[in-house]
Amino acid sequence: MGEMEIRETFASEETFGFGKWLGEHANPGEIYCLDGELGVGKTVLTQGFGAGLGIGEPVNSPTFTIIQVYEEGRLPLYHFDVYRIGSTEEMDEIGYEDYLFGEGVCLIEWASLIKELIPERAVWIRIEKDMGQGFDYRRITVKRP
Repeated sequence: MGEMEIRETFASEETFGFGKWLGEHANPGEIYCLDGELGVGKTVLTQGFGAGLGIGEPVNSPTFTIIQVYEEGRLPLYHFDVYRIGSTEEMDEIGYEDYLFGEGVCLIEWASLIKELIPERAVWIRIEKDMGQGFDYRRITVKRP
C-alpha cells in the first residue's frame, strides 16, 4: 500500500513551484505519471520539474515526437507525451524500456493511456480543476508506491 498526498495550488506559479520541488527531490530511475484533462497544467508542472532538475532550456510537451530527452540537468529527464500514441507497439518502436529502466527520471504525460507498460514503482500524479474554487485552482493528488 502506497502513500497519498494532496496539494492544492491557486496559481500556475504554485503548480510550477510544486513541480520544481518534485524535480529537486527526484532520484535516478524514478517514473512520474501525469494525468488530467487538457489544459489542467500538466505542462506547467513538468516545466517546474525540469527547473528543479536544473534544466535551463524550456521544457515543452513532445506531443508529436512522443519523447524529448533533456540531459543538461542534475539527472537526465525523459519527458513523454503519449496523448497521440496509437498502440503499445509505438512505444516499443521508440524503445521506451531504455528510458523507463534508465539512469534518468521519466515524466509521462497522459500515462493512463499506456498503463499496462508502467512499472508498479511509478509515482502517479493527477491534476484536477474545480471551478467552484476559482479558475486557477488545482487539486494535485500524488500517489507513491
